[in-house]
Amino acid sequence: MTTNTPRTFVLASRGSQLAQVQTNIVLEKLQALYPTTSNDSSTPKFTTSFMATAGDKNQSQALYLLGGKSFWTKELEVALLDREVDMLIHSFKDVPTTLPEGCRIAGVLQREDPVDSLVVKEGYQNTWKTLDDLPEGSVVGTSSVRRVAQLKRKYPGLKFQDVRGNLNTRLAKLDASEGPYAAIILAKAGMVRIGMGHRLTSDLNPPTLYYAVSQGALAVEIRSDDTEALELCRRITHEDTRWICLAERACLRVLEGGCSVPVGVSTSLKYNEQTRSTTLQITGCVTSLNGLQHVEHTLVEPVKSAEESEEVGAKLARVLIETGAREILDEINVDREQRVKEAQDTDQKVAQ
Repeated sequence: MTTNTPRTFVLASRGSQLAQVQTNIVLEKLQALYPTTSNDSSTPKFTTSFMATAGDKNQSQALYLLGGKSFWTKELEVALLDREVDMLIHSFKDVPTTLPEGCRIAGVLQREDPVDSLVVKEGYQNTWKTLDDLPEGSVVGTSSVRRVAQLKRKYPGLKFQDVRGNLNTRLAKLDASEGPYAAIILAKAGMVRIGMGHRLTSDLNPPTLYYAVSQGALAVEIRSDDTEALELCRRITHEDTRWICLAERACLRVLEGGCSVPVGVSTSLKYNEQTRSTTLQITGCVTSLNGLQHVEHTLVEPVKSAEESEEVGAKLARVLIETGAREILDEINVDREQRVKEAQDTDQKVAQ
């Protein structure tokens, strides 16, 4: 006599509070697929696993110098390919545009508001509502060169300083009485997910600040040959979000950018009932680190599939390259190489 043994899927992510909250969001979505058959012997089960990545362990260097998004995902992908876990839950903006062989993005949940938001030091919420309210010379904390590059254009009188750590750590650094920060800039979606939305002072909407590629969306990464996981992910995927994020990621892939490259986007997908057609509007921009050079372009095109959305994103990147983005990105790469070498030389001197 044989019995059906239900498979237990292990959902894995980083160990931060936000990563755990996001993993539990996906967990609840998967569990909701089986609301009336929980006692069925063939019903799959789900559990979670959390681990620290290199990005969590290195809190001293600026993200700009750390070599791309794989800094957040590599250890997780090793565990996935070794079959220790079955699904990786990511903030989609942290996922490299090119995945290791044997891995694929199979699920994309509905996107939260993708904008960045201003958070001011505790006690100043009634005094400083926007960046325009901050006194000249105020220090604004952010680890994103995308944010710094864009905001330097409009706010040359503010000082931008790196701030690392999970959300709670960054908020603590902001509120420290002797700390240098008047404000910090964070992704709105993450703050809302951990129940800290009340700390958000104001949103920084485009065109003031174009957001990161795929910001606000959650992605599920699986092994490419895992057909059971693929089907589960398909059932929890929000297709509009998937089309939008694939377009943005295609743009970034062609630009050869990583998480520390100042590429910003703003994207919408609209369905017209009368014409029964879907239109993708996507704006992309690339900004030099000092904020002096800025290339921006918008495409509005009909799309009938996720693949066509990707084609529009790639087309946008080519337009940006042809109109000046390549020179900006080349300068950024040279700057990074120089700063990485300087950091390595400093580490060697300290070691001696």
